[in-house]
Amino acid sequence: MSLYELRVQLKDIQPPVWRDVRVPRDMTLDRLHEVLQMAMGWTNTHLYLFHAGGTDYGEPDEEWPKVQDSARITLEDIVTTAGPSFEYVYDMGDDWVHQLTVSGPVDAGGEDAVQCTGGAGACPPEDSGGPWRYQEILEAISDPKHEDHDMLLDWIGEDFDPEAFDVRDTDEALRSLA
Repeated sequence: MSLYELRVQLKDIQPPVWRDVRVPRDMTLDRLHEVLQMAMGWTNTHLYLFHAGGTDYGEPDEEWPKVQDSARITLEDIVTTAGPSFEYVYDMGDDWVHQLTVSGPVDAGGEDAVQCTGGAGACPPEDSGGPWRYQEILEAISDPKHEDHDMLLDWIGEDFDPEAFDVRDTDEALRSLA
């Protein structure tokens, strides 16, 4: 089976947060959303959209009549019609924009399971206010003299490391999706 390799990069974040994942070419976008949630470290508690070729894909909703059903389109459809680069937006309030770049297809050597093959950086905490607020949080927790240091460190957790990422743990979690 051939898979696509996706580079998923969270935009406007330093240090960079990215993942490389391999997924079946015929995976629907609603399933890709589940993969991205797990690969990035989100908790799937907010709405999402894919922006590709001038069209938005997500969950059908009467309030968003122009959004196409993500369960009815595959990654292969997107690559064929919109090209190899598109966006995934998670949490419409915080607007976490992920740039997705497709390469491949790649030969999986008989392997057809979703895989994480690389990555860097910890996922920002849910409800942290988007990229700009997250950057402010990182600055505050790294500076013991910052007026919000203690409060934000209590909120984010003293063991939070913005550069932490374990490819084996992420790959194992993704394989459980199968």
